This record gives sequence, structure tokens and C-alpha cells, in this order.
Amino acid sequence: MAKRTYVRTAAVLSAASLALFGCSSGDDSDTDDTAAGGSSETSAAEEAVSTDCEPEQATAGDTPDTSPLVVGTLLPNTGSLAFLGPPEVAGVQLAINDINEAGGVLGQPVTLIPGDSGDTTTDTANTTVDRLLAGGADVIVGAASSAVSLQVIDKITSAGVVQISPANTSDQFVCYADRGQYFRTAPTDVLQAQALAQLIAEDGAQRVSILALNDPYGTGLASNTVENLEAAGIPSDQLQTIIYDPNAQSYNAEIDDVNNFAPDAVAIIGFDESARIITRMHELGIGPSDGMLVYGVDGNMGNALGESVAAGLLDTMRGTTPLTDVGTEFQDRLKTVDPALLDFNYAGESYDAVVIPALAAVQAGSTAGVDIAANINSVTKDGEKCTTFAECLPLLEAGTDIDYDGVTGELNFSDAGEPATGSYGNLVFGPDNTLTTEDYIVVGE
Repeated sequence: MAKRTYVRTAAVLSAASLALFGCSSGDDSDTDDTAAGGSSETSAAEEAVSTDCEPEQATAGDTPDTSPLVVGTLLPNTGSLAFLGPPEVAGVQLAINDINEAGGVLGQPVTLIPGDSGDTTTDTANTTVDRLLAGGADVIVGAASSAVSLQVIDKITSAGVVQISPANTSDQFVCYADRGQYFRTAPTDVLQAQALAQLIAEDGAQRVSILALNDPYGTGLASNTVENLEAAGIPSDQLQTIIYDPNAQSYNAEIDDVNNFAPDAVAIIGFDESARIITRMHELGIGPSDGMLVYGVDGNMGNALGESVAAGLLDTMRGTTPLTDVGTEFQDRLKTVDPALLDFNYAGESYDAVVIPALAAVQAGSTAGVDIAANINSVTKDGEKCTTFAECLPLLEAGTDIDYDGVTGELNFSDAGEPATGSYGNLVFGPDNTLTTEDYIVVGE
């Protein structure tokens, strides 16, 4: 069995004799570029985001809707996160299958309308959302990209439809004015930053460069990682942050800055452009296969990255991604949906992103989006525990308050409609550029 490492807020990490404290969403430290190193961010970087708020809550309507539940997907079949698409799509389909085999929602089968999110370089997401809303979607699962979700969240939530993402991690959603209609099964980057900083600190790094793409995901995760590395005892002048344009023709200037900083570790917070960044790093002798400690995150830690660079180039690269030890049984079930699956990133989160609103609809006695939203948080906590839709359904039908613990484990949604804890895979690339999961890190309060 893979080991699980638990990091608690203000708890001492014995392996590194350091404490990783819960961090706020923004970095208030100075970010002036300095020739000697230190923190360096472009002026286009995202400003700090506050997470100090009372999140909006949905209010159930006066008239229940008992028509069949319609679930639409807004997942990356194309674009910079397309490698995440197959496990997410499989997770959704498996959940739909399980729900319908158990009797459906309100005695009727759930209808699935699939849709592509693309990425921020296209208008695919808006086109898909228009089609899903016209098709009567009550719940939309997606997007995977935080930046893509920010393009469509107002359109979805203002229509009274639930948006639930299996992969959004940006802090911007915590206090977003979403009418209480937005949820996610992925933990926030406040938590991933703790896990990433732990890996870096436990490897003994003392001088760290962070390369992050300029979008809400990249800049938020970068600033939170800096805070956690500082809390781990690395001085701010030994940390370099470079925010880059993911659509740039070249990253030579940014990587030259990293090389000049002479770090002993580099964290890359990016998407598919990470392949070009690592290739350039290798040309300068600072890639993972050259002996540099290099770390990735959920946006790039997939086997697709290994297929995009020269053989052996990623050897020893390590990173984090929201991942629960779901076991081989769940993975085998996913493969009955898609036999070609290689990665399982966010498959469990996608599965739970369908089951949770389905249970909420049963509890509400209605498939209306506002009624579902008003019941989502409560079905994940403070009741009788159940772990499958089939197990939870008769409890709800008997009027029992439930606590659904999904394939991703305990959910215990906060008022912001998101997990209060986060489980992350500690992933590492081997000499054949393929990933293995060494263990799991669970962080939270």
C-alpha cells in the first residue's frame, strides 16, 4: 500500500523539521526584479486575491422541478489541458452509469450532454455552454482550467445552473460572486502549494526558481508556494518568481534568468508549454536529467509531457497533482469506459462531481439548478456516512441526512462549496519519461 503523508496546519514536519502553515491566497511581499535574484514577477501578474469572505449560498426555489436531471460537461477534449480530458470524461461517464444502474434521480435516468472546453485561446467554452444551456442542462461539470471557468462562470450561474469543476484550483473562486451556484471537487491551490513546498523543502533545496504561467491558476499557485517556502525557512532573497506568457514564441529570456539565478531547484507551474521550457532548460544543462531538482504541478504532471520531450529528458522530475489513492478497482472500472486510459488525474474528482449534485437533487426532490445548489454542501458532511450513490439513495429517500464520502475520500465541503482537505499524488518521472505515484500527501486544517 502506498504511504500517505499528512500535513496539518501549524504541524511540524519531522522529515524536514519545518512547519508549513495555511496560507492566504495572495503574496503581499515585494516583487521587484533584482539582478541578484530574489522575487521577480512581471507587471501583468495577477493581483492578490482575498479569501476572507462569507461565500454566497444558493436559495431553493418555491416550485420543485421533477423532470429528468440533465448533466452537461465542459471538459478539455482539445487545448492545452487536453491530456486531462480522457480521465475526466471517463470519470463522468462512469458516474452516470452507476447512478442510472441504481435507479437514476427521482426515479428517472440522468441524461448526459458532452461538451469540449478548449482553452483560453479559443471561444470553445462559451459556444459549448450556450449549447448546454439550450439543451436544458441543470448541472455543468467543468471546466478543468480555472481561467476557462472564469470566462463562463457568470453565464452559467446567472442561468440558475450548477457549475461544478473537478479540477479548478484557483483561489479566485472562494469569494467569487457566484450566487452560490459554483462548486468544485478539487482542493484549492492554497493546499497544493503546501504539498509542493513540502516536496521541495524535504529535498533540501535552499535556492528556488519558480516559473509560472500568467493566469489565475499560475500566479495564485506561485505566490502561495512562495509563502510556504518562506514558512519552511527559505529566505525571500533565495526565491525567484518569473511569470511568463504561455503563448510566447520563446521562453529563452525567462530560462536565461533562471540559469543566471543559479538555483538548486526549479518549479514549473504551467500547461503543455512546459515541454518547451524543459527542453530549453536541458540545452543549458539545468533540466531534470542534468541533475537539477525540477518540480511540476497538476497542469503538466501527466504522461503527455513525457511524450512531448526527448527520451529520458524528464528523469527524476517530481511534482504534485490532486490525486486520491482510489485503488486499482476504480481504475479498472474507468478502463471499462475508456480502455486506452493511461493517466487517472482528476478521474475521481470528476466522478464525485456528478454524484454529489445527483444526491443533492434527490435530497431536494428537485432537479432545478438552484435547488440542487442549495443542497450540495449538506450531502457531503454531518450525516450518516455512505460511499456510493446506490448506498446513499435509499437513505435520502428515507429522509436521512447523509455524509457522502466519495472515491476521493472525505469531502466535507466548506461554505465555499469545496473540499476542506486536499489529497495530492507525489509523482515522479522515470528514465523512460513515464510517471509513477510514489505516495500521497494529504494537507488541510
